[in-house]
Amino acid sequence: MYIRYLNLPASILLKDIPFLWEQNDILILLIDLDSYTLSTRFLDDNEKEDLNNLKTSYFRERYIVSRTVLKFVLHYLLEGQSVFKIGTYKDEYGRVHVRDHEELHICISYTGNIVSIAISKVNAGIDIELKKPLSTGKFFECLNKQALEIEGLENGFELLTLFTLKEAYCKFSNTSILSCLNKELDLSNFFSSSYFLNDRYILSIITDAKPRAINISFLQKIEIP
Repeated sequence: MYIRYLNLPASILLKDIPFLWEQNDILILLIDLDSYTLSTRFLDDNEKEDLNNLKTSYFRERYIVSRTVLKFVLHYLLEGQSVFKIGTYKDEYGRVHVRDHEELHICISYTGNIVSIAISKVNAGIDIELKKPLSTGKFFECLNKQALEIEGLENGFELLTLFTLKEAYCKFSNTSILSCLNKELDLSNFFSSSYFLNDRYILSIITDAKPRAINISFLQKIEIP
């Protein structure tokens, strides 16, 4: 299993987004949850309803920050459309869509205090996890044991990377996570890539078979009025 080591440079600014969008098919932005003060003022009524269905403060925090930051990024990509007029919704499998902009493909993943948001011109699935060795036994609980033996993986980091690839594939194919975890992963007809980011996170990406131009960056804190 090939994994790229990638040291991300300094955080990019919000104003850099349009240039990066012109140069790439997929933008993946890493956002520090702890940098933001929570406010629901930019959420519409449907988003607030989704927020109220979340059970823990952590889930609520990451929902508010991810949707708010996404709207400020899209403000720069949608010809200055007001953040208050940009709405998002989730489908039955939790995939995020931008209302009235089906040409934009959104995928969101969380780990620890990091939110990873993919904004793409093509369908893409991503998953991010803290890089940490996990026991084979734990993965046998959520992944099919026979499939793991076929994969021939024993190293904890390889198993974690496999897990991120399967999560990313589920998001790409917009199917239930349980339907993917118990199957052997066949990526022969897809483009996939996995990264160790700053030797701290494992990020995997799945899209169609054509190689895509991808930019992965930390987004500098947005000063939200």
